Amino acid sequence: MSQSPRATRMMRKGPQRPVVAVTMGDPAGVGPELCLHLLQRPECTESSVPVIVGDARVLDRVAQRLRVKFEVPRAFSLSSPPEAPLLLDVPDALGGHDVAPGGSNSTCGRAAARFIETAVQLCLDGRASAMVTAPICKKSFSLAGVDFPGHTEMLASLVGSQRVALMLYSEKIAVAFATLHQSLASVPASLTVERTIEVGTILNRYMRLLRGGRPRLALLGLNPHAGEEGLFGDEEIRILGPAVERLRALGIQIDGPLPPDVAFTPEALERYAGHIALYHDQGGIPFKMLAFDEGVNVTMGLGIVRTSPDHGTAFDIAWKGKVRPDSFLSAYRLAVRLAIARAKEGRRAVVARSGIAAAE
Repeated sequence: MSQSPRATRMMRKGPQRPVVAVTMGDPAGVGPELCLHLLQRPECTESSVPVIVGDARVLDRVAQRLRVKFEVPRAFSLSSPPEAPLLLDVPDALGGHDVAPGGSNSTCGRAAARFIETAVQLCLDGRASAMVTAPICKKSFSLAGVDFPGHTEMLASLVGSQRVALMLYSEKIAVAFATLHQSLASVPASLTVERTIEVGTILNRYMRLLRGGRPRLALLGLNPHAGEEGLFGDEEIRILGPAVERLRALGIQIDGPLPPDVAFTPEALERYAGHIALYHDQGGIPFKMLAFDEGVNVTMGLGIVRTSPDHGTAFDIAWKGKVRPDSFLSAYRLAVRLAIARAKEGRRAVVARSGIAAAE
């Protein structure tokens, strides 16, 4: 969408402040507390406009329990991008039920899904530039009849995208995944040349947004020693090698398939901007060894920016003031960074400033 000359002039007068929809996550987990942490951080609320999507009663209870000041304007709907932090109350999500911290249940699963749906709609309608999701409980999703194993699959369905990939990101290490929530036994049959090219293309774009230039990527092998020329499996020959050649033909700098056990050495981390892992633990273990506290989940390929902390609901410490907000705050900062980068790239971005809501 093109901008009017007046809107463009207004945008150039000061720093852009992206509007970021932040879901409360599972009400019985640490999500409400993480939202309170976010609102207490001037570096977040001054550089952007967080919109907390959740239940006001729950947030009030958590704030009272933790003796945290919580004075944010509230609304039941949002017709245009706000200029200051806001709580978008979704009271029907919990259906009037009280919430107790510390366990899975269908009520919280249903509410968490409702918060996600609301935040996605804000992004699709142009009222927010990005979304950050607090942790959900997969068991609560299942109990509520929400037919998705996690955020990534639900978000892909809501936006109608078939080309989605998860990336775990930190300044130390970035890993994208060709497959995710499925059994290890099913992984080989899920690998295709097309899917590998798809993930490599998406990862390359995100690394360019985040780090600039022409990033160099690494594709991991599936088998020991990357198959040892077919001795321990032929996926590297049939699928991964051809995918690398086609990605190079597209102008993407990529090496592989690499033996997974040497793909994350200090030298490799220095050389590669991002890695492509073939299954959940192949990339998750090295990532969490190196960046557990500051890791961020990024869902790539949605057409909207979505990030989340790289941890779960932590029911055992929910509402107790014990959660470390590092990963959540990193997720928020990365969402802001991506929203600004996309705006500079010419993508659509909502900017709240001086009463002007501009879109690209």
